[in-house]
Amino acid sequence: MEQERLNERETRAWIGFQHMRIEVNEVLARRLARDFGLTEADFVVLLRLSRIPEHRLRARDMAAALHWERSRLSRQISRMETRGTVKRAPSEGDARGYDVVMTDAGLAAFQAAWPAWVDGIRHCFADVLSPEQLDALAGIAEAIDTHYTAQHRPGALNGSAEADGEPRSRRDLLESADSLESAR
Repeated sequence: MEQERLNERETRAWIGFQHMRIEVNEVLARRLARDFGLTEADFVVLLRLSRIPEHRLRARDMAAALHWERSRLSRQISRMETRGTVKRAPSEGDARGYDVVMTDAGLAAFQAAWPAWVDGIRHCFADVLSPEQLDALAGIAEAIDTHYTAQHRPGALNGSAEADGEPRSRRDLLESADSLESAR
């Protein structure tokens, strides 16, 4: 059986996407660590909790929203508890589960880091692209998200995804960005 390959255009686009993602994330993660003592994983947990008025979310829902295994989330929460940015609390109505709760220190760390995060995204991403390129990239992201939603989410037609709770969607991330930007 001959192995199927990507054509030149597909290869160029895929490699370009991977390099772009890695390079931008590397700059953002380095800024978080250097200037705020946060890892990228710390920041995404705090970002998720910052969107919720009570800053509290069931661990299983957090894992699903971040597309993380529960064990990865548990280890991350343990590290963050040690630093005082989150704590575990019993889940109402679920004796086996727990909620992840952002502490005042976690909220302060997130609020301090947020402007630098936005600045980094603008510097390494948004300001580098023309409005037309941003629109094209947004259209690309929507097409891929539509495919993901139809084909790979729990309950999708092919049933290939296996996660508890409600997974993160592109729309969810956009609403997150809008609500945080208006909170500044």
